Amino acid sequence: MFTNRHVIIAMIVAPVLAIIAWFAIGELVAERAAPAQPGRSYPLVARSNCRYASGLCDLENEDLRLSLRFDTSPGPAMELRASHALDSVLLAVSPADAQAPPQAMLAQDAQGRLWRLQLSGQPGVDDRVQLVAAAGGSRYFAEAATHFLQVEE
Repeated sequence: MFTNRHVIIAMIVAPVLAIIAWFAIGELVAERAAPAQPGRSYPLVARSNCRYASGLCDLENEDLRLSLRFDTSPGPAMELRASHALDSVLLAVSPADAQAPPQAMLAQDAQGRLWRLQLSGQPGVDDRVQLVAAAGGSRYFAEAATHFLQVEE
């Protein structure tokens, strides 16, 4: 069986053709990412560092990336850095079983990429962060746990 050169060539070519077919079908039927449409809302995905005591929580969509962190100087505050200019940001920190009214974050730079909100104290372990950011007429929303704030010293 392995002395026939046609069998040996087929055993080499078949896996290569299967891999090429896999990627070709993926290109033909894959869902394409579309640019954000004004007036629509899009979810932001909380990355894995939001679930662990990392000090940062990265939220992202296809083209928009937000990085949320807790800052203690000069007072307790949430700071947000964005990959694109944002028009406005609303943030609420509350326990999981309660709803707190969102507060508007204040832009810290002229480009709208750095935002800050003073808090009354450090959020608890079981609190949730809810965020809505507006950019280019579209809204992006996310909800994440505050585990990333519990940095061990």
